[in-house]
Amino acid sequence: MQPLRYGAEGAAVADVRRVLAGLGLLANVDPSTERTFDTSAELAVRHFQQRRGLSVDGVVGPETFAALNSARWRLGDRVLAYNATTPMAGDDVTALQVQLMEIGYDLVRADGLFSGHTQEALRAFQRDYGLVPDGVCGPDTLRALRQLSRRVVGGRPQLLRDMVAVAQAGPRLLGKRLVLDPGHGGEDPGVYDVEVCEADLVWDLSRRLEARLTALGVRSWVTRGPNNGATDEQRAAFANEIGADLLLSLHIDAAPSPKPNGIATYHYGAGESSSTIGERLADLAQRELVARTRMLDAHVHGKTWTLLRMTRMPAVRVEVGYLSSPADRSRLVDPTFRDTVAEGLLVAVQRLYLPKADDPPTGALRLPAVAS
Repeated sequence: MQPLRYGAEGAAVADVRRVLAGLGLLANVDPSTERTFDTSAELAVRHFQQRRGLSVDGVVGPETFAALNSARWRLGDRVLAYNATTPMAGDDVTALQVQLMEIGYDLVRADGLFSGHTQEALRAFQRDYGLVPDGVCGPDTLRALRQLSRRVVGGRPQLLRDMVAVAQAGPRLLGKRLVLDPGHGGEDPGVYDVEVCEADLVWDLSRRLEARLTALGVRSWVTRGPNNGATDEQRAAFANEIGADLLLSLHIDAAPSPKPNGIATYHYGAGESSSTIGERLADLAQRELVARTRMLDAHVHGKTWTLLRMTRMPAVRVEVGYLSSPADRSRLVDPTFRDTVAEGLLVAVQRLYLPKADDPPTGALRLPAVAS
């Protein structure tokens, strides 16, 4: 679909306005504006994007359009079932996943997609409560879910499971599986100026990090080659098929003004739905990179971007600076700086698995001593 933005008109705009009105974000009562993307519609889209953990730009692009479609559904509006070719998606699926997790069933996260993992968790619930284990969420299953209260206490249930999984993985990096995702590529250079582009810089950064991971016995994969790209859906599917333990997505930012600068890190998160270990890894990466590079700390943020949402392992996206900032650009084009970033990310991964008693101060860890 073509992105919808301020000034657009037509049936697609009317449909967007109806969804926003149903969510209480827009008073869609004037027939003269119901097909127009006006200032009120743009403001409502921005509010919706902020609420959903999307990029707040007021434009209905593919991710915002998909989130609006999901927002149409409430649990009980339709029968939910697994479809391998076109998985059902919506807020009703998210609500089902949250309920299953709250009563103790293991799902990686509430991502709003009725996957095979959601079907298996639902079947386990149905077997435990004497229902037909068909993996279909119909009236009988909904009735049983509504009669139950939360069984997991003492914190978010997925956090408890994730903490146990990390502890059981042990402190050594040897044998762990990590996917590196250099952003963009191929026909999509990402942000660029007359001499360099994001795709080439993050490709080089990924190779530097991959070499360090390999030296420590980490099994690593890269989502693309030096001259090709992939969609976020393809990158997530690649990581899921490998069964990676972690995913690091590497990007560089830009802005119309030369003033924005600094490092920011992102993990999957919106409301109660979040990747707890992803959040932990994002915080470690942010702190290590800021300490080692002395760049501006633009903080850690939860987002529901496609790659972060569709990966079944903790995934983190790192924006290592602004190519539009003269100060950041001079560092980004320096190979020594990219070595520093690669080292910081490697240390963050190691610190994720270290027991707290063995975890040194930020910026102080040197991996050869730990690896040996």
